[in-house]
Amino acid sequence: MVGDISGEAGMGALFLSLSSLVKKTGADFVVVNGENASGGFGLTVDDYMKIRSYGADVVTSGNHIWQKSEILPQLEGDSVLLRPLNYPRGVPGHGVCTVTKNGVRYAVINAQGRTDLVIADDPFTACRGEAEKLRKQGYIVLVDFHAENAQEKEALGFYLDGIASLVAGTHTHVQTMDEKILPGGTGYITDLGMTGVQHQVIGSRSDVAIRRQLTQVPYKSEVAEGRGEIRGVLASIDAASGKTLSISRI
Repeated sequence: MVGDISGEAGMGALFLSLSSLVKKTGADFVVVNGENASGGFGLTVDDYMKIRSYGADVVTSGNHIWQKSEILPQLEGDSVLLRPLNYPRGVPGHGVCTVTKNGVRYAVINAQGRTDLVIADDPFTACRGEAEKLRKQGYIVLVDFHAENAQEKEALGFYLDGIASLVAGTHTHVQTMDEKILPGGTGYITDLGMTGVQHQVIGSRSDVAIRRQLTQVPYKSEVAEGRGEIRGVLASIDAASGKTLSISRI
């Protein structure tokens, strides 16, 4: 699972490194969060197609997926492009998909937190219901929880422990060092980190971020340019039990 792509630097890192990373690690299945791939905010259809061509089996998103209106028809019609499932009825797109690859059945759930973000429906009951159903059907269940608050992310991890195979947080763009296997066998990390320029402010220009803090004027963030790097996790999961055997940061 690969963390939020941030602008051209993130897309460049994915283009140059994802296929070789997959080959090096022997990864069977790749999930990439693409909500910030296009100019740092949102996702265009062209960039979505590129992410898929670079090796992503499923593309997840979050609160910024609505920034580029051209993606809305793609959200409706593409089974492996996800938006958070816990938005109200009538919102374009879907938050769950299933994929069978090399005889293994995978399910991906995308959800959004409610703490310090635009209020959505309850992600806990939504994820639990989907995860239980899919696990009973024999799927390896992977969850991208796009949320701001670490406590909310950890709580969901424990709530889904023994049901989901892997719960990975996204959104904050800073990779956490708490990757672990929970008591019930679910792999967990609070945040996958960001795929983009690492030595700026969450992938944006540091000078603009500093100016915002000094003046409290909401200057628009500008995506940093430079050398991008991939952040994420590699998990080894037992297909029969659905339990994570190992998890490590990328």
